[in-house]
Amino acid sequence: MLRDVVITGDNGTIDGQGSVWWEWFTSHSLNYTRPHLVEFVSSEYVLVSNISLLNAPAYNIHPVYCSNVHIHNISVYAPPESPYTVGIVPDSSDNICIEDCNISMGHDAIAFKSGWDEYGIAYGRPTTIAHVRRVDLRSSTGSSLAFGSEMSGGISDILVEEVHLYDSLTGIEFRTTTGRGGYIKEIMISDVDLLNVNTSFAAIGDYGSHPDDKFDPDAFPVLEKITLQNIIGTNITIAGNFKGIEESPFTFICLSNISLSINSTSLSPWQCSYVSGFSESVFPEPCPELMNSSTSSCGILMLELQFYNIIL
Repeated sequence: MLRDVVITGDNGTIDGQGSVWWEWFTSHSLNYTRPHLVEFVSSEYVLVSNISLLNAPAYNIHPVYCSNVHIHNISVYAPPESPYTVGIVPDSSDNICIEDCNISMGHDAIAFKSGWDEYGIAYGRPTTIAHVRRVDLRSSTGSSLAFGSEMSGGISDILVEEVHLYDSLTGIEFRTTTGRGGYIKEIMISDVDLLNVNTSFAAIGDYGSHPDDKFDPDAFPVLEKITLQNIIGTNITIAGNFKGIEESPFTFICLSNISLSINSTSLSPWQCSYVSGFSESVFPEPCPELMNSSTSSCGILMLELQFYNIIL
């Protein structure tokens, strides 16, 4: 419940000294969750800038139920072997700007979330209107840029541009599963450079567990209106893995102006099921489900997100 909060410094450092927590987590010695390094709850007009964050026990920066969050010119690091460490996690928050940051994590670098199963559905606060630009992201065992898997309150209207994703298991990943409900939609990611990434893009419909057995098995998530454009990748193993849900297929996946250099270990560069979309000037050629040539819906989405770019 704070307003006008600033954490800044002349490249000062906050060191979470997380190694003992990682050891406890790996040895299954914890009966509770690990703490986060910097967490804002139900606050607005938050600025984090010009500092380094090291060795968080779990998340580094976690704004939850917040509005107007600006994260600028920070460095975030945890070693590759640190289990499930995550850089920045906007969670059920809106009006977010993340720019000019360098993040290297054991798991995800930036992960958008909005609540877990029936609890996220009931609270109903989405993560929406966000702009990520000019960031370098590395994720050893997760995704450089992740959406979900906790997304039951909804994730929408996010613009990502001018990003460098490198030395990562997955570059860009959308995650959900049956029982989540919610949605991930109206996301545009543009001007991306990928280097040494195992899987460039993924959208997974059976990702993640449930907090308990109270979830509704008929709460099918929606994933639609995702645009990926102006992307170059070098030393990629899998171009895309899109695995939707039979009862709720992923739709309006728009791919354009994408060129990926696939390494010799790849057997099949694209893997698709229960997904549909559009593509233009994509190499290697995507799976048939994504080869519809009508891209008018993608153009509408781009205009909408350019508007959000102006107001941010």
